Amino acid sequence: MTEPLAGLSTEQSDPRYRRIDRLPTAEVVRLMNGADATVPAAVAEAVPAITAAIDAVAGRMRRGGRLVYVGAGTSGRLAVLDASECPPTFGTDPDLVRGVIAGGPAALTRSVEGAEDDHEGGAEAIAALGLGPLDSVVGVSASGRAPFVLGALAEAARRGALTVALSCNTATPLTAAAEHPIEVVVGPEVVAGSTRLKAGTAQKLVLNMISTIVMVKLGRTYGNRMIEVSAMNAKLADRAVRMVADITGADPEVARTAVESAGWDVKTAVVMIGHGLDAGAARVLLAMHDDRLDAVLPAEADHVRPS
Repeated sequence: MTEPLAGLSTEQSDPRYRRIDRLPTAEVVRLMNGADATVPAAVAEAVPAITAAIDAVAGRMRRGGRLVYVGAGTSGRLAVLDASECPPTFGTDPDLVRGVIAGGPAALTRSVEGAEDDHEGGAEAIAALGLGPLDSVVGVSASGRAPFVLGALAEAARRGALTVALSCNTATPLTAAAEHPIEVVVGPEVVAGSTRLKAGTAQKLVLNMISTIVMVKLGRTYGNRMIEVSAMNAKLADRAVRMVADITGADPEVARTAVESAGWDVKTAVVMIGHGLDAGAARVLLAMHDDRLDAVLPAEADHVRPS
């Protein structure tokens, strides 16, 4: 059994918002904006815990591990959202960062009653992924008590995977179940108990940090540039060309020719220009350095002049 909801800070009714149904729209907008403005400060309080979790996750992923987010309801949707952005942003295999939501894909667009309470279902979801000691599982639950998420973390721990908990309350069962608990205490919501609001914002901010900083540490950026971007449309193709020109200092037409020859791979195009190589030789050079551009070129160089 998990603890009752009644005592959780995210479930309380804040007297400041009890008359929002009678207030002018502009006043309600200001109240919500003011409430949302408190979330970054709450996240800041958890920076030490977030930092430790990111370093632990990155350490395992460097050795070939995967990252799995698990949540139910809003937390699950946010988990799937953050995971699904990794392939287009960082060029990762879809299996490297996964999001698991209680109730399966159908729960992304509609409520699946009872799925959150399925402890065994959470364990089964982790078992189905075949996770092991190199993998990391981040359990996401605003209340910190969702049975599905608790079941997932328990199974992850049994398999030797790293366990991280992200909740918006203190001293929760989820905190007790994880090696790296992260508690971002945002307090009562504008609409009491609606944790898609401040709690949801806090969870997305932390998930942004986890996925982004882990990818930076894995060398999937060059400085702050998205060098693994998948040029799947005109906007992204233009971004890829501008990135190559920016990193190398080359004329945009030279950059476009290189990135087209490289099959729209930004890293390969940069090495081609920087070292005067063709695409094949550039790929070989990258492969010799674990596919890390920062190992082939000076880190954070303003411009990489052809050698």
